[in-house]
Amino acid sequence: MSDGRWRTAGRALLRVIAVWAVSTLTMLALAGILPDFQLQSDDGDSVTKIAFTAAWGAGAFGLLSALVWPVLVRALLIVPALVLGMLVFFLNGSLLLIALRLIPDGRGAAAPETAVVVAAVMSAVASATSTALAVRDDDAYRRRLSRLADRRRRRSGADGGRSGPPGTVFIQLDGVGHDVLARAAADGLMPTVAAWLAKGGSDGSDGSAGADGNAGAVRNTVPDRTGHRLTPWRTDWSSQTGASQLGILHGSNFDVPAFRWYEKETGTVMVSSRPASALELQRRAVRRTQDPGLLAVDGASRGNLFGGGADQLALVLSMAARFGKGRRSRAGYFAYFSDPANAVRTALSFVAEVGREIWQSTRARLRKDEPRIKRGGLYPFIRAFATVVERDVVVAALIGDMFAGRTAVYADLVAYDEVAHHSGPHSHDAEKVLERLDRSLALIAGVASRTPRRYRVVLLSDHGQSPGETFAGAYGLTLKDLVRAGCGLPVSRRAQRTRSGSEARDAVRIALHRPVAEGEAEHPAKPSDPVVLASGNLGLISFPDIAGRATRQQLDHRHPALLSTLANHPGIGFLLVRDEERGSVLLAAGGAEVPVAELAAQRDGEGPLAVFGPGAAEVVRRTDTFPHVADVMVNSMYDPGTGRVHAFEEQIGSHGGLGGEQSRPFLLWPADLSAPCPEGTELAGAEQVHTVLRRWLRECSEPQVPTPASASSSLTSSSAPPAGPAAARAADDTAAAAPDAALPAAGANPAVEDRAVPGQAP
Repeated sequence: MSDGRWRTAGRALLRVIAVWAVSTLTMLALAGILPDFQLQSDDGDSVTKIAFTAAWGAGAFGLLSALVWPVLVRALLIVPALVLGMLVFFLNGSLLLIALRLIPDGRGAAAPETAVVVAAVMSAVASATSTALAVRDDDAYRRRLSRLADRRRRRSGADGGRSGPPGTVFIQLDGVGHDVLARAAADGLMPTVAAWLAKGGSDGSDGSAGADGNAGAVRNTVPDRTGHRLTPWRTDWSSQTGASQLGILHGSNFDVPAFRWYEKETGTVMVSSRPASALELQRRAVRRTQDPGLLAVDGASRGNLFGGGADQLALVLSMAARFGKGRRSRAGYFAYFSDPANAVRTALSFVAEVGREIWQSTRARLRKDEPRIKRGGLYPFIRAFATVVERDVVVAALIGDMFAGRTAVYADLVAYDEVAHHSGPHSHDAEKVLERLDRSLALIAGVASRTPRRYRVVLLSDHGQSPGETFAGAYGLTLKDLVRAGCGLPVSRRAQRTRSGSEARDAVRIALHRPVAEGEAEHPAKPSDPVVLASGNLGLISFPDIAGRATRQQLDHRHPALLSTLANHPGIGFLLVRDEERGSVLLAAGGAEVPVAELAAQRDGEGPLAVFGPGAAEVVRRTDTFPHVADVMVNSMYDPGTGRVHAFEEQIGSHGGLGGEQSRPFLLWPADLSAPCPEGTELAGAEQVHTVLRRWLRECSEPQVPTPASASSSLTSSSAPPAGPAAARAADDTAAAAPDAALPAAGANPAVEDRAVPGQAP
């Protein structure tokens, strides 16, 4: 063995001894503090004997954790992630009880509940000690990077060094609008993003476009080539993750009218966050584009709704609907939780986040903050999963992909979106989440400078969020209540007592006194109840017993007061409905009617779409062509002075329709890549973003990356489906990359084992 290897082995042995010694002292301290935990016989022992017992117990516990823990986590891979996170404490406590039984003469004993506490404290202390020792050992860190790089090069046959084509990491900050990101960077909440922008310059948009959040044309300037540049882009009418991410990853979000919608031919409610629905949407997009997706060649998809054609998957919702693929998708949990130190650190952060949410919601109630919604029940645990567990697992998987040298990685961090829904997009709670996300970005950027291949980091969001009181909070009844009242159907007593409900019932009574037209049935068959769905501030109303898309005339015949009740309600901005004579029309307050075909002729300051800004008419016209557009599409009001909308579900920060910052996400890209769009134009629609990301992959990578024909076409024709790549070649490339999935597995993730992890602390 060479001198270098002897030194390496010696340092590793010293580290093990140091961690063992600290664990022994921790066990001795806990035995002195906790009454139900002892390390001596009932008759008492000498100090030396007790110290020996503690050393034996600490050693046995450490050995069991290293050997048994990975097996336990793999056996529990089918357990839901939230349950697995809670089981961490109990599994660790069980290992400690076993370790105490291994002590000679039975001198170690602990009550089960005490064992859980002791195991958690010992794991945390051991992890902190190991991390502190590794932080100072830069040689060990560089050696791990070298080993991972050598392993990758041996498989691929590539030569050494970082001179090859760079890889690309796409990080989606779910729900973070352009203006929110710009303000957070300017105010010091996100210093990593601020540093990138300081080096690369901006796009001429300073993030202060006004309260209405309407973006003008993007004007590109020549920046410093060492940093990043920031630009807004405009979503489709359906400003939500399902539509945006499907378009970004698969190049088509055609026929995705909302986050949830009703399909009459099957009687199915499609919900973007359901695995079966996500899988079906992915299949439809692939059929339409004849292309597997953005990540088809040597790609990885982490924490997303859709796979993007990647072979390497972790926490991908669409794959959870398929047993084989679903298990592989959940394997990202194994790669992270098989290290007990990771598991305990994340579990402690999880508990801290639950406590943080309970405190913040209590403080909001005591201060009587408005608007405010209920945040009890399971929500604190759901928030903790999104802001801690999902973040930790996705970041660890992404770092593993970078060490494995993958060509393209797309990861979604949902923490901000979840908190902003319940606390508000501009709240102090949401700002704290942005700070923690920035620390994760700093970690990823630091890793990128040490990986076997160079990486470019592209930061983007799928939509923003618009603040505002809920529709129910503002008017005392839900959209469903209002629709049922307008149809003359029973509603809740609470809705009956509201002004909106009373006015709707009066309108029904007046309308039903109209004379019966010649040939009209005097007693028509009883219609079925309407299906009313909400996607943020976008509502969808469908009538299952009317075949195809219902017309205005059919609805007026059945429910003569419905459309006027909705159009004239102060909480509603406009309706989209099909007219038998004029085609689809927009209806708004005061009897305003504008055929969709005439929207292009209206200037930005005219008509019911005027307040919603440039591009609103275009996205409404596109959605009107979808086969599954609802019988009545309802967009809430929007106040351009305050930027507020009314969500039709329980959210004080919402997205899903038109109005304000929700339609204005961002794209932050390395300055040495080409500009997303020509000067004087704007980036509009998720499909155009897909085209831009395709182009950047071609600029960064080898010729094997798919090059669809549409990538070279004008961005203005984003609806044209791209031509597909050679499927066999993509399959061969991804199959060759599959063995690298083992690289970031348990205990081998240098970002977790050999470095302190900023942004991951409670």
